[in-house]
Amino acid sequence: MRTQRWMWIAWPSFLVAGLIEVLAFAFVDPQDLHWFGHELELSRQAIYTLAFFPFWAMTMLSSALTTLLALSSEEVNG
Repeated sequence: MRTQRWMWIAWPSFLVAGLIEVLAFAFVDPQDLHWFGHELELSRQAIYTLAFFPFWAMTMLSSALTTLLALSSEEVNG
Protein backbone atom coordinates (compact mmCIF):
# COMPACT_ATOMS: atom_id res chain seq x y z
CA MET A 1 0.00 0.00 0.00
CA ARG A 2 2.87 2.37 0.76
CA THR A 3 4.34 1.94 -2.74
CA GLN A 4 0.96 2.54 -4.32
CA ARG A 5 0.48 5.72 -2.30
CA TRP A 6 3.96 6.89 -3.30
CA MET A 7 3.03 6.43 -6.97
CA TRP A 8 -0.20 8.36 -6.41
CA ILE A 9 2.04 11.23 -5.36
CA ALA A 10 5.02 10.90 -7.72
CA TRP A 11 3.41 10.15 -11.08
CA PRO A 12 0.82 12.98 -11.28
CA SER A 13 3.34 15.45 -9.91
CA PHE A 14 5.86 14.34 -12.56
CA LEU A 15 3.31 14.99 -15.30
CA VAL A 16 2.30 18.39 -13.91
CA ALA A 17 5.96 19.40 -13.43
CA GLY A 18 6.54 18.61 -17.10
CA LEU A 19 3.58 20.79 -18.06
CA ILE A 20 4.82 23.64 -15.85
CA GLU A 21 8.25 23.30 -17.46
CA VAL A 22 6.77 23.62 -20.95
CA LEU A 23 4.63 26.60 -19.97
CA ALA A 24 7.42 28.40 -18.10
CA PHE A 25 9.97 28.09 -20.88
CA ALA A 26 7.45 28.96 -23.56
CA PHE A 27 7.67 32.51 -22.19
CA VAL A 28 11.23 32.62 -20.78
CA ASP A 29 14.42 31.99 -22.73
CA PRO A 30 16.90 30.20 -20.46
CA GLN A 31 19.77 32.19 -21.98
CA ASP A 32 18.17 35.43 -20.68
CA LEU A 33 18.20 34.29 -17.04
CA HIS A 34 20.52 35.88 -14.50
CA TRP A 35 21.52 34.73 -11.01
CA PHE A 36 22.40 37.57 -8.61
CA GLY A 37 23.24 39.83 -11.56
CA HIS A 38 25.42 37.29 -13.37
CA GLU A 39 24.54 35.36 -16.48
CA LEU A 40 24.12 31.64 -16.02
CA GLU A 41 26.99 29.76 -17.65
CA LEU A 42 24.82 26.73 -18.38
CA SER A 43 23.36 25.35 -21.57
CA ARG A 44 19.64 25.58 -22.24
CA GLN A 45 19.28 21.85 -21.66
CA ALA A 46 21.03 22.12 -18.27
CA ILE A 47 18.70 24.94 -17.21
CA TYR A 48 15.65 22.95 -18.34
CA THR A 49 16.88 19.97 -16.33
CA LEU A 50 17.72 21.96 -13.20
CA ALA A 51 14.39 23.81 -13.31
CA PHE A 52 12.40 20.60 -13.62
CA PHE A 53 13.40 19.31 -10.18
CA PRO A 54 12.05 22.28 -8.14
CA PHE A 55 8.85 22.15 -10.20
CA TRP A 56 8.58 18.43 -9.47
CA ALA A 57 9.30 18.92 -5.75
CA MET A 58 6.61 21.61 -5.41
CA THR A 59 3.98 19.56 -7.22
CA MET A 60 4.98 16.45 -5.25
CA LEU A 61 4.44 18.39 -2.02
CA SER A 62 1.00 19.40 -3.26
CA SER A 63 0.10 15.79 -4.17
CA ALA A 64 1.43 14.54 -0.82
CA LEU A 65 -0.71 17.05 1.05
CA THR A 66 -3.77 15.99 -0.96
CA THR A 67 -3.05 12.33 -0.18
CA LEU A 68 -2.60 13.13 3.52
CA LEU A 69 -5.89 15.02 3.65
CA ALA A 70 -7.65 12.06 1.99
CA LEU A 71 -6.65 9.68 4.81
CA SER A 72 -9.17 8.74 7.45
CA SER A 73 -8.50 9.63 11.09
CA GLU A 74 -7.80 5.96 11.86
CA GLU A 75 -5.08 5.83 9.19
CA VAL A 76 -3.47 9.04 10.42
CA ASN A 77 -3.55 8.16 14.12
CA GLY A 78 -3.05 4.42 13.76
